[in-house]
Amino acid sequence: MIPCLCGSAPCLLCRCCPSGNNSTVTRLIYAFFMLLGVGIACIMLMPGMEGHLNKIPGFCEGGMGSSIPGVKGHVNCDVLVGYKAVYRVCFGMAMFFLLFSLIMVKVKSSQDPRAAVHNGFWFFKFAAATAITVGAFFIPEGPFTTVWFYIGMAGAFCFILIQLVLLIDFAHSWNESWVEKMEEGNSRCWYAALLSATAVNYALSLISLILFYVYYTHSDGCTENKVFISINMLLCVGASVMSVLPKIQESQPRSGLLQSSIVTLYTMYLTWSAMTNEPDRRCNPSLLGIIGLNSTTPAGQDRVVQWWDAQGIVGLILFLMCVLYSSIRNSSNAQVNKLTLTSDESALIEDGPAPENFEVGDGNNRAIDNEKDGVTYSYSFFHFMLFLASLYIMMTLTNWYSPDINYETMTSKWPSVWVKITSSWICISLYVWTLVAPLVLTNRDFD
Repeated sequence: MIPCLCGSAPCLLCRCCPSGNNSTVTRLIYAFFMLLGVGIACIMLMPGMEGHLNKIPGFCEGGMGSSIPGVKGHVNCDVLVGYKAVYRVCFGMAMFFLLFSLIMVKVKSSQDPRAAVHNGFWFFKFAAATAITVGAFFIPEGPFTTVWFYIGMAGAFCFILIQLVLLIDFAHSWNESWVEKMEEGNSRCWYAALLSATAVNYALSLISLILFYVYYTHSDGCTENKVFISINMLLCVGASVMSVLPKIQESQPRSGLLQSSIVTLYTMYLTWSAMTNEPDRRCNPSLLGIIGLNSTTPAGQDRVVQWWDAQGIVGLILFLMCVLYSSIRNSSNAQVNKLTLTSDESALIEDGPAPENFEVGDGNNRAIDNEKDGVTYSYSFFHFMLFLASLYIMMTLTNWYSPDINYETMTSKWPSVWVKITSSWICISLYVWTLVAPLVLTNRDFD
């Protein structure tokens, strides 16, 4: 077992994964690293943890009414310590993945010595990640929290765009798979399934739209929300109509309403997520308030941060799906592969592994080194994506909130709203570009 902790990824998982591609197993282990960090960050937000966190020197000693070094006046430590702890746990994860992103630049094959570090030495990497995270708790406060908040917003914005790229890739793969099965036989069954999935996505989007207008707008205010909802509704309708235009269908026969419905539903989520960060409480009711399970907050009073609200839970689920999908994806979409710096692994799977690529241990074939001739994905970009994912999960778990001017409560701020709503517009623009690019760039191959 000890040699496995210092060896390759397939060796570490040999009992669970007796045979598999080295590239896939390695990504799954890094995904496990990320999920472990998320779990620790969630523990920091659990009730009762503030008493333990207050014991960390310089973190927030003395509880209510104490001071944080570098911050003038008194602070509400019971509110801030969980927030600060999440920032430091995610700082440790982010720095670990950013370091590996820089180290792994231009690794071309598993013959590169750096590839051995990427695919092995798991005990030492776990120890390094732990050391960086623990050390982050002793960073002097000063401007750290404020600066890291804005860095987190920028990184989370980029990760939202990566989510959309993976979402479009998933939608295209899903559509192509079902269309191929429909053409092979039993066309009515698969056509009905395709139509049903599209209808469900659009139905959920329509329901969301109605609920937005009912609960997040008022006749005498909430102008920003009205504009956000209306603009995104029109953009989604336009993108859906565009996807079935004859010219688009001629250049991309596999494009259709299934992909548009998924992008529309994701855009509705981003719109809702943006509105849940609006500072005006009248235009941003809590989910419990909407269903009548808690009392309303007095007008003009900031609501103390709620760690486990609906927006945060949905964001966490999307994050988990995105990280796992990026770890196991074998996409045939050449344009997405170029964007994510990934090569097509399908040939390696279809042709079958060469006998010399097996790692042999205890008489059993345990793993396939499918990267001797070239890596199947960019090591550097994969780690950079996990770096951005660390920032995204940091912002999601803290609801994109930041301390107020007196460091007494956690509040929403307009920059968070604009980051999210802008990302929704860029998301729709990216999807529309995937539709019109073959018509605009006629001299390029988009197959």
